[in-house]
Amino acid sequence: MLTLKTLFIVESREQLERLPQGKMLINTINAHSYNTAQKDMEFAEALRGGDYLIPDGASIVKACQWLKASSQPIERIAGWDLFVLEMDRLKTQPHSKVMFFGSSEKVLSLIRKQVAVDYPDFEVVTYSPPYKPEFSDEDNQAMVHAINTANPDLLWIGMTAPKQEKWAYKHWNELNIHCHCGTIGAVFDFYAGTAKRAPLWWQQHSLEWLFRFLMEPRRMWRRYVVGNAKFICYIIKERTKK
Repeated sequence: MLTLKTLFIVESREQLERLPQGKMLINTINAHSYNTAQKDMEFAEALRGGDYLIPDGASIVKACQWLKASSQPIERIAGWDLFVLEMDRLKTQPHSKVMFFGSSEKVLSLIRKQVAVDYPDFEVVTYSPPYKPEFSDEDNQAMVHAINTANPDLLWIGMTAPKQEKWAYKHWNELNIHCHCGTIGAVFDFYAGTAKRAPLWWQQHSLEWLFRFLMEPRRMWRRYVVGNAKFICYIIKERTKK
């Protein structure tokens, strides 16, 4: 079981900007991933075992404050915020290479085109893993080999949660990389333009979840209607548990 009280969570964008260079695994946590981690012990271990965890949800920020958790984030930091920060920081390094690992060839093709516009000096490497519930040993070896061969200056993994976090954590010691690695799922689609982010007003008022629900109610109702109620119950249990 995952408990917010003891998790180390990045508390602000300023703190995120001060992260040291080198090999680091950066994951995100929101109400949905917290709920999932209550039953998926492998996922819970992946979130605990990464180097940094960012609060991708106002609910996480408020829950940490209410629980008087060891980490006290003061603002939501979305996966998109991490993406922009890291990409902009990489611009200061000449001849930089960024790798997008995950998603479909269609999405990756659109990403390559967008990076060429926004970051024309970057070398871009992409890899689309097989679409299957479980990877074989051969699949995993090929995926690790692709990342190590690319040896990027920045690695993004987008296979949706919890698959991306579990895969990165499980194979972390096999990855001979020297850079930050972020598991950012939906950001691949946002950046490619195949999915629409909430308008700025919705983001600023912590309503991005509601925007996604209104856009896709049939797909998202369980995650947000049922899931939000579950999250509140779990947090109350954390508060009352000694």
